[in-house]
Amino acid sequence: MTTTRTRVARSETVEELGARRRARDAATASLAEVAAAVRDDHDRWMSHIAGAAGCSHPIRLVGNVTHVEASTGRITRDVHTTEMPDGVLYTPCGNRRASVCAGCAETYRADTYQLVTAGLVGGKGVPATVGEHPCVFLTVTAPSFGAVHARRIDRAGRTLPCRPRRDLEHCPHGHRLACFDRHADDAPELGRPLCLDCYDHPAQVVWNLHAGELWRRTMIAARRGTKTLEKRHHIKLRLSYTKVAEFQARGAVHLHALVRLDGRDPTDLDAVLIPDARVGAHHLATVLRRAVEETRFSTAPHPARELGWPIVWGEQVDPRPVRLSRLDVDDSGEITTGAVAGYLAKYATKATELAGHASTRLRPDTVRDYARLDTHPGRQIDASWHLGTRPETVDAEEWAAGWGRLRLWAHMLGFGGHFSTRSRRYSTTLGALRQARRDWRREHAPRPDEDDELADEDTTEVIVNSLAFAGIGWHTSADALLANTSAANARARRRTAKEETTTAA
Repeated sequence: MTTTRTRVARSETVEELGARRRARDAATASLAEVAAAVRDDHDRWMSHIAGAAGCSHPIRLVGNVTHVEASTGRITRDVHTTEMPDGVLYTPCGNRRASVCAGCAETYRADTYQLVTAGLVGGKGVPATVGEHPCVFLTVTAPSFGAVHARRIDRAGRTLPCRPRRDLEHCPHGHRLACFDRHADDAPELGRPLCLDCYDHPAQVVWNLHAGELWRRTMIAARRGTKTLEKRHHIKLRLSYTKVAEFQARGAVHLHALVRLDGRDPTDLDAVLIPDARVGAHHLATVLRRAVEETRFSTAPHPARELGWPIVWGEQVDPRPVRLSRLDVDDSGEITTGAVAGYLAKYATKATELAGHASTRLRPDTVRDYARLDTHPGRQIDASWHLGTRPETVDAEEWAAGWGRLRLWAHMLGFGGHFSTRSRRYSTTLGALRQARRDWRREHAPRPDEDDELADEDTTEVIVNSLAFAGIGWHTSADALLANTSAANARARRRTAKEETTTAA
């Protein structure tokens, strides 16, 4: 009887949630209809803002847009933004963080997915033969800077106690160094130190600052490892990779990288060749693991630490072979192309919000609002700010190029590297994908004033923009609702079409 009641209650809850969601969607649609009725130039306005419709904070530009015929230099069209709806030109903010702009972050995620996938299976200028190359998904983490709350799971998927200890010892500050709670995925304690005073916040922000350099040196060591394979089998090899940085709950970054092994032709360095069959993914995984374990260095001296800080990877190193498959994980436990592309693309849109902090770049008059010593992220910001403060005896330019970057990236908890990077021959670039999208929109943009006879001619135009910044955001809340509802409907239509295509296939 108890089971039956529980099931009925859950069924009713699901129905209530569904009804509430349908009511919310209907209310949103009604508001969008009202907003559309307010504008007399609705259709023209929707066409005008199509490129920025999904953006939460579009950039408004004013000025001239001039179309010039490339072959003759003749101006075919010259339009000032005063002739456009709202008197401005809208362009997306382009922010990759989903917590700032969901629309632009979704575009960034989709582009990253395409970039990663092209390097796995081909396309976008990459030969389809890359699907036969050995490939490894590598995860490297930061070392420990102090005991933190964590979620532990056994092989059966059961949640284990956080930090069980037989002897309930205490730290010098009186905090018990044990935790018997079984934390959930969204527990606020995750990543928080058992003792704020024992945790080495300065070392962590310094490590974040040098994570990019540590990765660079690791790849140099990995390339040295491939030289051994080259000499053993008398072949030529090359490593190509793409990676993203992810903030852990404790505020330290760790890196997820997709590393591919290519053959190399000394006479054609741009060629992407299938490597010798005697070298496989297990050889590549061994090379990467050894490079991660052996790479270490010390930072430059700092007034707070004359010998500098040691920079080294954490003990958790996970190189996993990647198999060409639509599944997430196959029977052998190897991660698949679809899973790894989605994983990298997802984390490319996240940043410090995973560590409990979100802010723009900090200034002397705003840092005090975030550098709170009673919170874990606050102490990291405080450490970044103080370690990045220039002593009077140090040259300003020299400091700015070195330790001064800690102040510059205090809002990122010290990490100042790019969140998504790749080697030159891995696949295409985000810039190329975005340019292709702009070209497509330009070719398919409606030209109501265009002569049909001229439209049939094969002419190449160069667009010259003379634009200035005019502001950020939509003019009214109704415009924002109308634009974002239109973008959401377009995404839903594309998703439905994709699902239908996949089902038909």
